[in-house]
Amino acid sequence: MTHPSLIRRPALRVLDLFCCAGGAGTGYARAGFVVDGVDIADRPNYPFTFHRGDALELLARLIATGEIERYALVHASPPCQHGCALTVGTNRSQGWGREHVDLVAPTRKLLDVTGLPWVIEQPNGRAKIRKDLTLCGEMFGLGVIRHRNFELGRWTTTQPAHVAHRGRVHGYRHGRLYVAAYGSGGGKPSVRELQEAMEITWTDVREELTEAIPPAYTEWIARRFLASRAPEAAA
Repeated sequence: MTHPSLIRRPALRVLDLFCCAGGAGTGYARAGFVVDGVDIADRPNYPFTFHRGDALELLARLIATGEIERYALVHASPPCQHGCALTVGTNRSQGWGREHVDLVAPTRKLLDVTGLPWVIEQPNGRAKIRKDLTLCGEMFGLGVIRHRNFELGRWTTTQPAHVAHRGRVHGYRHGRLYVAAYGSGGGKPSVRELQEAMEITWTDVREELTEAIPPAYTEWIARRFLASRAPEAAA
């Protein structure tokens, strides 16, 4: 009789909505998930199965056809311009930019309909999400601060301790260099610095790098999700 520990279970699959270049998806893949990404823009650098199209339209179709049941988890990183700190702060105070559509609420509504566990990611700002987790690069020894907030649906885990920042952006202090992973103006880091700081090597497109989640964040989330399922899997 085969020992239970040697039985190969089917790989879990995650749906990566608003996937950009695959920072979030790579973290899930490192934790053992099969990843399917969806983005409205063409993403030739995305390292997993990619579907080009409107993320919410595709999600609604998967729900309607029952194909959503192929997934164990859904991750969504809806565009953050409506509520990010830069938009609601400096840009708005100076009258720059334009109005942006808030996609967080409709995304959450559809995720609830799936009946699956889910994750919504947003940067610091006024985006209306519950901050179940706040992660930053210092927690994982990365060269970025890059705070990101995560709302968890149909599962939960505990917030890790927030590690004190030991340096400053784009300069050394106590032997630590952080880069500012946004924009392209004077004084901004090079593409290579961005790649090294976030451990993202498969794309050299600045716009993709400045929007990406460091894979370490979602690898940590994925492993905590798997740990939360352990009693269920053992049963």
